[in-house]
Amino acid sequence: MTRLRFAGRIAGLGSTSGTRVVVGRWEDTPYGAFADAMVETPDGHRVLLAPNREVADLLDATYFFDEVRVEPFAVTDSPRGWDVRSPSLALDLVFGRRRPVGHVLRAVPRRIAEHPAWCTVTDPGARIVMRGVRTRGSARGGRREWYGATDLHDLTGASGSFDGADLGDLAPVDPPCRYGFSSAPRRPSVTRVVSTIEV
Repeated sequence: MTRLRFAGRIAGLGSTSGTRVVVGRWEDTPYGAFADAMVETPDGHRVLLAPNREVADLLDATYFFDEVRVEPFAVTDSPRGWDVRSPSLALDLVFGRRRPVGHVLRAVPRRIAEHPAWCTVTDPGARIVMRGVRTRGSARGGRREWYGATDLHDLTGASGSFDGADLGDLAPVDPPCRYGFSSAPRRPSVTRVVSTIEV
């Protein structure tokens, strides 16, 4: 078995249109830096937006999607957060303050917080404190995965469109997304995380 490590940040949000989105901005991975998004429409249709076929194949083999699109995908910094752009998705995200949980996460030494063994220890508590979140579990195809979170900020604003349809205003991630064992917190947020996938 091989463990692949992905370090970066994840923004998870719902919208008043009913579409939920998880955007990943990965800075350090075996595939280089890249960004992607997982979108679930109000009718439950799950779409992966990936920047290249290699990333698409990895994510499609790890999570559950009804549709995979390979298309140019970019996340850039803005004065208030991120600008997310692809042919399918346009999002302007506004970041807020660090949440109390974020201060707790930052207090844990990074080498410990990112280790799969620590993720196993914290999983029961994560399920209770943040509905819809797990820090370890089984992924598609018998793979295993661990999420080591090291910081957490509120996501306070979002506007944009998916496939040309306006998403409306920011809303909780409700119902939870169904991409795999772990979803974004119900409260829109931006999490700094190390994801370890065993393949």
